[in-house]
Amino acid sequence: MSKEYVGLHNLKPANKFEKKRKRVGRGESSGMGKTSGRGHKGQKARKSGPVRIGFEGGQTPILRRLPKRGFKRMTPNDFVCISIDRIIGKIEKNTVIDMTSLRTFRIIKNKRFKRVKIIGGHKEVNPYVFNVNDISESLRRKIETLGGQINLIK
Repeated sequence: MSKEYVGLHNLKPANKFEKKRKRVGRGESSGMGKTSGRGHKGQKARKSGPVRIGFEGGQTPILRRLPKRGFKRMTPNDFVCISIDRIIGKIEKNTVIDMTSLRTFRIIKNKRFKRVKIIGGHKEVNPYVFNVNDISESLRRKIETLGGQINLIK
């Protein structure tokens, strides 16, 4: 014989706390007869009544009536900014850094980027040769003092 014990898997509420579901359309005396709690006529009283959010019965919805603000870029953003910290761990000193080398070392993974900007970081910088579209001024000064080379591509 196994003894049953009280656990979360076999707990039940007392009968007085169990709420019965609403049974509609069961006569006038039930309180939910005749119109079954839907009121009289109108779109929401019909069987396919509930309409989507924002629908205003054929009137132009408020989201389309209000003016649109701001600017949405139509062309994709093809410029990527990369921190020098991501490059230092993967690429050796005195290496040429351009788009092809950044892709081969898996620093840039997305093909849609056409231009690159290198920005400064917190780690010590190695003397690299950069062939990039743009570079931050602080990083430019650091690299040139170490003997690195920067060639900006337009």
